[in-house]
Amino acid sequence: MNKETFLTLFVRDLKRLRVEIEQYPSEESLWVPLPGTINSGGNLCQHLIGNLRTYVGLTLGGVAYVRNRDAEFADKVFSKSGLLEQIDLLLEIIPQALEKLDDTAMHAEYPRGVLDMFTEQSVNLILQHLLAHFSYHLGQINYHRRWVSTVFNQ
Repeated sequence: MNKETFLTLFVRDLKRLRVEIEQYPSEESLWVPLPGTINSGGNLCQHLIGNLRTYVGLTLGGVAYVRNRDAEFADKVFSKSGLLEQIDLLLEIIPQALEKLDDTAMHAEYPRGVLDMFTEQSVNLILQHLLAHFSYHLGQINYHRRWVSTVFNQ
């Protein structure tokens, strides 16, 4: 994939994430784990924010960020409005970071280890991985939001 395709897909999915978070019926509903699961929609959203802020914003875009991955899953780091603010920030950071990449940079070695199974990790490969990871969790958030919406709207 080229940077224009990545840009289109990341922006599309970030906008979808924003819509999902906006549609939660309450602040409380964001943080309720479904029976048989451990992660709430809010925690999954925090995880996506930390992931993209670290691997795209910081590593490729040079935007300062200190990640606390454990807190993404264990704590309520952001309120609903805070999650939306962070998504809006990512809608600025991600395009800026990707615009810096030319064809040479896209095929260069990604500057930090991400995938244990690959010895060579190009920027292009890592961006594909991050997009797939984002889509996976976006689907989980969608399911979580629809489930808790039926419970909280009764």
